[in-house]
Amino acid sequence: MAKDKQQVVVSIYPDWCKGCGICAAFCPGEVLELGPDGKARVVQGATCRNCGFCEHHCPDFAIVVKTKRRIANNREVDHAHEG
Repeated sequence: MAKDKQQVVVSIYPDWCKGCGICAAFCPGEVLELGPDGKARVVQGATCRNCGFCEHHCPDFAIVVKTKRRIANNREVDHAHEG
């Protein structure tokens, strides 16, 4: 189930990405694309639906999707995406 899309951060480790394009081809929010270097990059982070497809299907573990949640003292904490 998708979570609040404003609360999502998509991170890509470019050194791990081999540029297969799976993430960009199947992203329902069109968040990712392959850059001039042939590697994935975030182009529309705000449209992320937090479906987790990119993270779970990346053969190189180069993508991490995290949610930001506010805790009692108004400090932001990143939590790994739990699908």
